Amino acid sequence: MADSKREIERKYEATAETRLPDLSRVAGVSAVVHRGVSELDAVYYDTEDLRLVAGSLTLRRRTGGSDAGWHLKFPVASGIRDEFQEPLSDTLPRSFAGLLRSRVRRSELVPVVRLRTARDVHHLVDAEGALLAEVSVDKVRAERLTGGSGTAAWTEIEVELADDGDPAFLDAVERRLRKAGVRPSASPSKLARALAETAPERKRKRKQDRAVDGKAARGKTPQPTAGDHVLAYIRRQTEAIVALDPAVRRDLPDSVHQMRVATRRLRSVLRSYRKILDRSVTDPVGDELKWLAAELGIDRDQEVLDARLRSGLAGLPRTLILGPVRSRLRIWSVARRGGSRRRTVAVLDGKRYLALLESLDALLTAPPLLPDASRAPGQALPRAVLKEYGRLATRVGHALELPPGHDRDLALHDARKAAKRARYAAEAARPALGKPAKRIAGRMKAVQTLLGDHQDSVVARDALRTLAVQAHAAGEPAFTWGLLYGREEAAAAARERELPQVWEWASRPRVRAALGG
Repeated sequence: MADSKREIERKYEATAETRLPDLSRVAGVSAVVHRGVSELDAVYYDTEDLRLVAGSLTLRRRTGGSDAGWHLKFPVASGIRDEFQEPLSDTLPRSFAGLLRSRVRRSELVPVVRLRTARDVHHLVDAEGALLAEVSVDKVRAERLTGGSGTAAWTEIEVELADDGDPAFLDAVERRLRKAGVRPSASPSKLARALAETAPERKRKRKQDRAVDGKAARGKTPQPTAGDHVLAYIRRQTEAIVALDPAVRRDLPDSVHQMRVATRRLRSVLRSYRKILDRSVTDPVGDELKWLAAELGIDRDQEVLDARLRSGLAGLPRTLILGPVRSRLRIWSVARRGGSRRRTVAVLDGKRYLALLESLDALLTAPPLLPDASRAPGQALPRAVLKEYGRLATRVGHALELPPGHDRDLALHDARKAAKRARYAAEAARPALGKPAKRIAGRMKAVQTLLGDHQDSVVARDALRTLAVQAHAAGEPAFTWGLLYGREEAAAAARERELPQVWEWASRPRVRAALGG
């Protein structure tokens, strides 16, 4: 993986006549050190339809300055980005190609803008000479390379926090700049400004025409249909998968889990709203989403199981831990997880995953809408939510009728999956139905959480039995594994006793009342 750092910076409007105020008066600054002027030459790359810009990503190849090379930036929050760097080369670094794959797909990356910048750099340092922030006055010349041929020029001030610095320091610098009449930039980045200011005149005119038409038609905008709301939910989950792809490749915390949740939400809504979207088109997509969720689950399920077993072990008194329990658990865990991350990245690099992303794009570009899609949301969406609730009610009722044991465990697991579908159906309806859908989603989540903890206990007991057998075969005491098994068995029984109360809280009359039925 390429070298990376967290970039925290702010940009300000300036002119050729703008002079920096005395920043040595900022609290904590002992001196302002002039570092001279650097000439930077950067070419920014994107697809012809600017997919990276749409996702607030920046890819450039820059010469000049102290950090010449390839730079790739991912948004974190306003003014905060994670920046990856690779040495200068004639071709896109392989590590960058992987991080960009979910957005670029089979399209070609082309040079879209060239920026030549004269950067006048000043360092704000403390009493010990440590860098607090870098302040630069940038004189920028932009040239459009793709999608137009315009040029632009401007001056701006950029303040970048030193590595591991306190973001509050930038507030102090900004107060000083504002006092001197310097105002924050209206554009989030140089690239965004360059694209805006070099846009072909015909595109600018179309935007102006649309603005005029929008004002003329104000108050006459058609109300969103049931289909509009379902498609909006599908679009949000699709965008989540695309955005989380690089995070999974970077092995960021919880990224695999969040990507898996997005795939499950998508598949669930495609199944729940079959009166809105033609299932002959959506079912094959749902099958591929199920495949992706299963692949992502290999690593995630083991992660959850490891955490549960370690937590159970940590809760035991030392006198009850007999034998090399911790080392056996560690070896068992490593053996089960070995290669799982490589497998996940291989899935994301595969043709099947790429085809799934393209099928989702096609679904949103030409949605297979059925007649119910044109209905008002208050008519079509509640029916789907109630149908999913009915499925859940049937499964919970069946599970509660069974005696404790294997069959009940399976039935409760099926009920958990039905609770997820009911929850996601309500989530998709929430923008249209408001608080009622929010309350239903909350109640379904409570059922899902309880049943999820029960299922985690079932899985943990299977693992503990395996560990006990292995320990016994190796001549080690199996007492601790049996003790943990018993605790998990008791925890599952407690969840089963709680279920009727939680289920009553999420009862059908409450759901119908929330939806006005």
